[in-house]
Amino acid sequence: MAGYGSSRLAGVAAVAALVLTGCASGGTPAAAEPPPPPVGWQECGPGLECGTVEVPLEYTDPGGEQVPLAVLRRPATDPDRRVGSLLFNPGGPGVSATGTLRTMPDLPGAPGAFTPEVLARFDVVAVDPRGVGDSRPVRCRTDAERAGAAATTAPDPAVPGGLPLPELLATATAFTGGCAEHQDPAFLASMSTDNVARDLDRVRAALGEDRITYYGISYGTVVGPVYATMFPDRVRQMVLDAPVDTGLWFGDPLPFLGEVAVASEQTLDAWFDACRAEGPATCPFGGGDPERAFDALIDRLEAAPLPVADGTPVDGAKALDAARSIAGERTTWPLLTAALLAAERGDGTALHLMNAAVTVSPFTAPTAVQEAHIGVRCADWHTPADVAAHTAAAGAVVGQAPRIGPRAAYAALDCALWPARDTERVTGPFTAAGAPPTLVVGGRLDPVTPHHWAESMTRTLDSAVLLTREGVGHGSYGPDPCVNAAVDAALLDGVLPADGTVCTPAPATTDPAALTGAGG
Repeated sequence: MAGYGSSRLAGVAAVAALVLTGCASGGTPAAAEPPPPPVGWQECGPGLECGTVEVPLEYTDPGGEQVPLAVLRRPATDPDRRVGSLLFNPGGPGVSATGTLRTMPDLPGAPGAFTPEVLARFDVVAVDPRGVGDSRPVRCRTDAERAGAAATTAPDPAVPGGLPLPELLATATAFTGGCAEHQDPAFLASMSTDNVARDLDRVRAALGEDRITYYGISYGTVVGPVYATMFPDRVRQMVLDAPVDTGLWFGDPLPFLGEVAVASEQTLDAWFDACRAEGPATCPFGGGDPERAFDALIDRLEAAPLPVADGTPVDGAKALDAARSIAGERTTWPLLTAALLAAERGDGTALHLMNAAVTVSPFTAPTAVQEAHIGVRCADWHTPADVAAHTAAAGAVVGQAPRIGPRAAYAALDCALWPARDTERVTGPFTAAGAPPTLVVGGRLDPVTPHHWAESMTRTLDSAVLLTREGVGHGSYGPDPCVNAAVDAALLDGVLPADGTVCTPAPATTDPAALTGAGG
C-alpha cells in the first residue's frame, strides 16, 4: 500500500483524546517444489495460534535458502459454521499483519477490522510478508542511527523534500548504503509483491486449503490482484478496500506519489471546509478562517518549535505531518481541532503524539517499519535514476498540493539509489482473469488512495464491481455499517452489490466537544 496501517488511527484517537480531555508479465517461472508441511500451531494468546511457514528465498531454487514467515491464526469462534480461511494484508507496505490481527479485538470499528460475524465463521490468518514484522524484518539502520535521524532531521515544510537537494541525496545515499551493509542484496531483491503472492500460496497449501478468501486494504490491494492473477483457481472470494492503482504502482512512482499528495491535500481541505461551514461556535480554530490560522500556526511553529516532555519539539513540519494524517480520517477530525487549538495556546503534546503514532507514511520517516516499507516499494517500483526527473516531479507536486506537496517531493530518492534490483519482477497487468468477481471498495475522499484508483482497479480486473463510500477516510470496511454489510455478504456468501452502489455515512464533525460526547 501505499499508505499506512489500517488500525493506527484508533490508537491515535485513544492517546490524543486522553491528552486533550483528561479522559502478470515478466518474471522467471518457478521451479516445481514439494508442498510445505502443515503449520505447527502453538497457542500464543487468548484465541490465537502462532506458527511458521518456510518459503524459498528464490522460487527458481525451491530447495535453496528458506525464509521463515510468521503466521498468526484466530480460529473461527463458531466452528460449526466455519467457511474456511480468510487471509488478509493490512497495508503499508511494512505493517505487520500478525500484529494487526493480535490487536484487532481492541479496535472494533477501525478501518480494516473484521466484524463479529466474519470472525465467527472464518479462521482469520495473518501472514507477515518477507521483510516485514516477524518475517526476517528489513533493517537498514541501527537503533542508534534511527534515533539520531529522528532527533536531528529538521525538515522545512516550505522546501521540497524538506531539505536542500544535496542533503537529500546525502541522506538517501547513507540510508541505501546501510541497507547494502546490513542486508543480503538477494533478500532485498526478493521482497517484490510477486514473491509475496507466491508466499501466500505456500501458506494456503500449509493450511490445507484448496482456496482462500482474501481481504486487502491499501497496499494489500496490490497483493490481492497479483495473487489472483497468478493463482486464479485458488481464490474463493476477494475484497479490495482503498485500492492502489497497480499500473501506477509498478509503472512510475513519481506520478504515483504526486497523486497521493494531492489526495492528502484534498482531505485536509475537506477539514478546512467543514470547520468553516460549522462556524466558530462549533469549530473555534481560526475564527471562521481555518486556512489562514493553520498556515500562520505552521509558520510560527517552524520559527519557534514547541517543547514537549517526551520527544523532539513540535515544529512546523511535524505539526503539518500530524495534521495531514489526522485530517485523513473523519472520526479524528475533532482531535485535529482540539490539537490545533492546544498548539495555539502553546501546548504541542497532542500534535507530537499524533505524529509519533503514524508509523508508516507514504513519505519518508526514520522508523524501523518505514525501512520495510521502502524495501517493498523499491523491489516493486521502476524508479527513474535521473535526479532531474525527481526534481521535475517535485516542482509539479508542489504546484498541485502546496501544503502537502513539499512533503512528497523527492520521496522516491531511496529507490533511485536502491542497492538491490529485482530484474525478474512481475509487473502485470493484474486482471485476476479466472478468479471470482471481486468487490472493490473506494472512498470518495481517501488521503492515500484516491477514488479514481478504485475506478481504475475496477476496470483493470477482469470481473469486479465498485462500491463507493462517500466522505473522508482511508479504508471503508469497519467504520461504516453500509460498507460492512456489503463486504460481509461478499466474504461470507460471494454476493456482491450492484456495480456503482454508494454508501453515505453521516457527515463528520470538527467539533472538539465530540471527544467527550458533548458535541455533534
